[in-house]
Amino acid sequence: MTAESQTVKAGIEEILSVSALNHMARQALENRFPLLWVSGEISNLRRPASGHLYFALKDESAQVDCVMFRGRAQLVPFRLQDGLRVEARALVTLYEARGGFQLNVEALRHAGIGALFEAFARLRERLEKEGLFAPERRQPLPRHPRRIGIVTSPQAAALRDILAALARRAPHLPLILYPTLVQGEGAAANIAEAIGRAAARAECDVLIVARGGGSIEDLWAFNEEIVVRAAARSAIPLISAVGHETDTTLIDFAADRRAPTPTAAAEMAVPVRQDLVLQLRALADRGDAGMRRELQQLGATLEGLRRGLRDPQRLVAQAAQRLDDLGERLRLRTPEAVLRQQAERVDTRHARLAELVATRLGRASGDLAGLLRRLSPEPIRLRIERAGPPLDGLGRSLRGCIDRRLADAR
Repeated sequence: MTAESQTVKAGIEEILSVSALNHMARQALENRFPLLWVSGEISNLRRPASGHLYFALKDESAQVDCVMFRGRAQLVPFRLQDGLRVEARALVTLYEARGGFQLNVEALRHAGIGALFEAFARLRERLEKEGLFAPERRQPLPRHPRRIGIVTSPQAAALRDILAALARRAPHLPLILYPTLVQGEGAAANIAEAIGRAAARAECDVLIVARGGGSIEDLWAFNEEIVVRAAARSAIPLISAVGHETDTTLIDFAADRRAPTPTAAAEMAVPVRQDLVLQLRALADRGDAGMRRELQQLGATLEGLRRGLRDPQRLVAQAAQRLDDLGERLRLRTPEAVLRQQAERVDTRHARLAELVATRLGRASGDLAGLLRRLSPEPIRLRIERAGPPLDGLGRSLRGCIDRRLADAR
């Protein structure tokens, strides 16, 4: 049912129901007041199982009820308690069911923190433009530091946390404390001086600047420009461990590493001793295995070379035999031996020539005897006698042929 339907006319006046009135009042309040910041002290804080927060903000003369729903309440970065002065960013509204004027709170911060946040933002922007927070400026942390430096208060709980962590992880490492104030008047100059003193002495490999948690006012010394510039100038790798994980200070941006807690800073600074032992053992095992593989490969190579080599004694024997052969050949090539060899060759050739001449002379003598036999007078005479009659016949025939040719010619 709408507010208009709950309206009843009596004569000329309009009568509103309570629901309609409260609805109109809520709309008027929300339209009239934008989101605004309200400062006061928390009282009557209640945390029901729903997760919402209910409390009142009060000052010396007044108070107002507030509600902060669970989604917003989970984002509050500090612990709420009665008596805590805060600033609430809220919407002015009215709880219609009870007609209660209240603030619907969206965010909370410590009272007076607005000016500090503005100063924080301005300084951060200016230093960032100078390049003081550039990532390439950051130095790597040494893997195996020989000495750890700590800048903090001797009474700080952060120092006890760091010492406990280092005792567990690397009890053999020496530590150097550079004592300083960590909050209050003069703390910023004191912190900057301690960082500069550690850098000038150069007696440690890593420097931890630490402080436990607190309000932004408690941590403000680490937002001072003098401290930020000292951290940026440090030649020693610097770890910032200021406040809790949700706290942020400007030294965090200038440091080479930021740790969420002092204990985490100690864990960043040094490896666990047992881990180092395990790493050394692993390296030793790898070295032994590599050496064994190398020796096996060299042994196999040597065996191959050995098999490729011939027996030295056999090589010497062969060389000696060749030397004897060469000596014999050299002995046979002396002048006397050469003349003797030449004479033997001449004798051999003379014998062969004599044999050849004798053979050929024998053959020639036989041929000559045959020719003489064929040319003896008796055989020639007999051949003439046998050839006489045929020649006489041929002569007669020739003379007859000639006579006929002469007769015909006449």
